[in-house]
Amino acid sequence: MRAARRSWKRYALGAAAAAALLSSTACGPDGGAGDGAASPAPSGTASATASARPTTANPTTEAPRPTATRSAKPGATASGTGSGGGSKENAPACGDQDLSIGTSYWAHDSGQHLLITATNVTDKPCTLHHYPFITFGQDTDGPLPPMESPAKALATIGPKEKAYAGVKLFLGGERTKTYESFGIAYQDPESGDAGSPIDVALSDDVQFVTVGQKPSVTFWNLDRGEVERFVFKAR
Repeated sequence: MRAARRSWKRYALGAAAAAALLSSTACGPDGGAGDGAASPAPSGTASATASARPTTANPTTEAPRPTATRSAKPGATASGTGSGGGSKENAPACGDQDLSIGTSYWAHDSGQHLLITATNVTDKPCTLHHYPFITFGQDTDGPLPPMESPAKALATIGPKEKAYAGVKLFLGGERTKTYESFGIAYQDPESGDAGSPIDVALSDDVQFVTVGQKPSVTFWNLDRGEVERFVFKAR
């Protein structure tokens, strides 16, 4: 589901943004999707086979992208105990080489929100810090801003485990554009660098997204229900 790593301006966090990111770690994603009761979520669940589609114009066609080149990320500290593949303590930050990215709509939604699912495809745990750096289009100067969506603990995922993030794409009445892919990069607090984003093709059931003027993204979360709750209350 991946296309090519594309050239993108390095995203330098300002002092205020950096402080915000550091503070978010204190209440970052929890230790597992099944720990404790999730907050109430709107009816319906995310599904890779959801049939909802945006009802806007046909997407623009993008040129084919070559295979991405991947490089390992430095380590970062996480807490918890891993299942298979070793301990989750001191799990390094996840990089694009560690993850498979899936996309889906919510069944009861009309394409206004996108669910991003990151699956660890390695045999060792890794940690998704803060929120994903998401871009749409080739001329974006910076990633989508995060919505207020603190998670319970750090999103450390073991082999084959998943973490989730949600994107608010548009509101009714907004001027929109359509895209068949998006760029994603992952934060690494130790290096202070997210690197260049990888272009990710949308899944077959999504095909394209309609993006408005003020899209935003949630923090990574091990609980999909929590992501849904934050996404649908965002305005």
